Amino acid sequence: MRHVPSWGKVGCLTLEWVALTVWVGGMIVLSGAVIPAVFNTFGGQDSGGIFLTRAFEGYQRFVMGASVILCAAAWFRWWSGDPMVAVGRSEIIVLVVMVMIVGLIIAVLHPHAAELQAQAFATKDETAKKAALESFFRVLMPIRSLYMFNLVLGLILIGIKAKRSLDQGR
Repeated sequence: MRHVPSWGKVGCLTLEWVALTVWVGGMIVLSGAVIPAVFNTFGGQDSGGIFLTRAFEGYQRFVMGASVILCAAAWFRWWSGDPMVAVGRSEIIVLVVMVMIVGLIIAVLHPHAAELQAQAFATKDETAKKAALESFFRVLMPIRSLYMFNLVLGLILIGIKAKRSLDQGR
């Protein structure tokens, strides 16, 4: 076990909780407040859709930062060797799956969806526009599902960390 000052462990755990708050809270706010507000406020599907694409791109930047913080903090806790801040197998598995999912969304699915969206909104012919929107929504459905699955994984990770905290209090 390496000697890590108490303030280092507290800071590490605090950063992890903040990162999880951004990850989980951001998705809850986007899906529960922003999406309904956009489609109930903006005039059309085009402007609302473009706004939401930009909002999710911003969320993705925050989640990338949260991923770095969560991975670095897990490594730091493992490196310290302190059993009080040890990293459990279930925590690592959930974190790895979360990061892989967000990587898939950010690197592969979202750019493809944004391209399809731009094509659909640029098309003037109604038949072609309808076909382009159908292609866009076919790609968007798995993205939505992955975001929701990642939200659940984030909540599970919070539960794992909360249980660990309670177990140490005994």
